[in-house]
Parts: sequence; C-alpha cells; structure tokens
Amino acid sequence: MGESKNKKVEKTVEENIKPRFEFIFKKKNYLWMIIGLVVIATGFALMSGGGTDDPALFNEAIFSWRRIRLAPTLVLLGFGIEMYAILLNPDK
Repeated sequence: MGESKNKKVEKTVEENIKPRFEFIFKKKNYLWMIIGLVVIATGFALMSGGGTDDPALFNEAIFSWRRIRLAPTLVLLGFGIEMYAILLNPDK
C-alpha cells in the first residue's frame, strides 16, 4: 500500500519536472519582426543601383537623396523596429 502512494508522488513530481515546449516570442513579436525585416529590405533595395557599366564614366546618381539619406534611414528604422519586437512584452 505504501509503494503505490510513493509511485503516485513520484509520478506527480515527474510531471512537474517535464519541460513544456513554449515559444519565446508571441504572435505580436513575430508580426513586428516581419515589419522590421520588410523595412530593412526596402532600405537596402533603395540603396541599390546608380552604377555604370563603363568604369571610365562617373554617374552622379550614386549620390542621390534616395541613396544617401532615405535608404540608410529606413535601414536604421528597421533595426529599431527589430529591437522593439524583441523587447516587446505582448502579455501587457
């Protein structure tokens, strides 16, 4: 009789010790991460181009406002959104 009681206690303890699988982030975190990745990708896409096939020619388009100001700002904003997504507590 005492053995069955000990087995029940051991089984209860084992159930409490077993780790449960749980994601670190919630749906809201992942949504903000995707938004941040889209903003970063947009910034890098805006940086592309402006070159020339002929190395002897200089193209002023490489110094456009879009490539010098807008694109890096979007990339930094995207990294800021990523930090926000990581630190966000969706349970609040």
